[in-house]
Amino acid sequence: MTFRQLLAATRPLLFVAAVLAPTLSHGQDDAAITPPPVPREFRAVWVATVANIDWPSKPGLSNDELKAELTGILDLCVKLKLNAVVLQVRPACDALYASELEPWSAFLTGKQGQAPADGFDPLTWACEQAHARGLELHAWFNPYRATHPADKGPLDTSHIAVRRPELAPQYGVYRWLDPGAKEASEHSMDVMLDVVRRYDVDAVHFDDYFYPYPISDALEDGTGEKKQVEVPFPDDASWKVYCDETPEDERMTREDWRRDNVNRFIRDLGVEIHKVKPHVRLGVSPFGIWRPGHPEGIQGFDQYAKLYADAKLWLNEGWVDYLSPQLYWAIDQKPQSFTALLAWWASENTHNRNLWPGLYTSRLGGDAPKYPAQEIVDQILATREQSGDEAGHIHFSMKALVKNWLGINDKLKETVYADGALPPDSDWLAGDKERPAAPSVERVEEEGTPQFALSLDGDAKPSRWVLQKRCGDDWTTGVFGGQIETIRVRPNADGVAADAIAVSAVDEFGRLGEPTVVAID
Repeated sequence: MTFRQLLAATRPLLFVAAVLAPTLSHGQDDAAITPPPVPREFRAVWVATVANIDWPSKPGLSNDELKAELTGILDLCVKLKLNAVVLQVRPACDALYASELEPWSAFLTGKQGQAPADGFDPLTWACEQAHARGLELHAWFNPYRATHPADKGPLDTSHIAVRRPELAPQYGVYRWLDPGAKEASEHSMDVMLDVVRRYDVDAVHFDDYFYPYPISDALEDGTGEKKQVEVPFPDDASWKVYCDETPEDERMTREDWRRDNVNRFIRDLGVEIHKVKPHVRLGVSPFGIWRPGHPEGIQGFDQYAKLYADAKLWLNEGWVDYLSPQLYWAIDQKPQSFTALLAWWASENTHNRNLWPGLYTSRLGGDAPKYPAQEIVDQILATREQSGDEAGHIHFSMKALVKNWLGINDKLKETVYADGALPPDSDWLAGDKERPAAPSVERVEEEGTPQFALSLDGDAKPSRWVLQKRCGDDWTTGVFGGQIETIRVRPNADGVAADAIAVSAVDEFGRLGEPTVVAID
């Protein structure tokens, strides 16, 4: 039996969307009602701002247009039963939020350094709107890219490549912060910690860019001929500083030194984030292959040797709270098999951090070979088979869902997203803090659609609420923002009214409290 046949045969057992429960007679004691376990799965999408890939659709939109576009994105996420948005806030040492450290992004306003009108801060607004919908908001940064060729305007005088050009050397069409330059790394860390302090983000997120992907050029080979050779990254100055400060018998090779620069940045950033806000996670989405041959038979680009990114080490050491390797290949693509790579990354997850791979959903509408929509469904099912109730994934990118390429939205809603889900928790960050108590759930509307007031004892506030409702024999799950004080319990899509609900509070670490169960007469 092939892997796809196995998935087809076991699909109903892997992750049920509606959980059957015994029918209760009216008037049965609340204590006799037992809701099923709350489904757990991280369901996220990348919203790329660089080059206006996903949002905003073009530079220079009005505040109302910016809000309308982002509202459409967030509402679609809710409709699809996603539970997190990974929003790019720093494409290239610029900002899609108010910052005293870096200039406003040209991808937002059309001119680098120009602020939106009337003091509008897109990140404050995005956090508020995402959380009001029960969605997590992960702030996506590029830690080292300093300029991008899609921004053809002049750099603002506050940009680090203008203020400190030696920290951001030119490499091909980009300028790139030198990871070996202490002041460059400190600047990036200051930028990210500033956001953690001032904004209600749920995570700091990186993608696969560390040292830049190598470029080649036609260079003289010593015989009068020219050939394509890899251009070295221009870090002679920072390498010299390291060599001058380090005894020769203690020096790393240049390659190991580069990896160590990135390793220390990842390690130290995670520590500092958790000092500022213990619940804010550090997530990284590296290239999907650590090194060719890992696992056996895997071929492709070597991020360890070329990007100096040792993502295996970060996972082995527990320096990240979640890892989302970009597994942008099909299940049946043997040299880069999705499932083989997923299993290998899982085998390296020695600290049991969250492992939520990136899916290349945009391949549904991209260049050949395109994916069929079923490929994405099968990959999601594979993550559930691998990780159970700690499963998750991130779609690249929002454009594929906005355009509903190959009917992917309908396919997801009919199969793997038929019911809502709560992201897995980050219990290792909580220390000795107690889980949320069972909430008070009091009916406040007797006529018409049942309405209930929600609260926790004292001044406690949940991060989110989980509402499970039983309509007939089926339980379904919804996740709502923690600021909500009342909920209406509406009939399901078939018009069947709920006869029981269970409400649970969720804390900032994603931990679920005990439910309060109420029968509805």
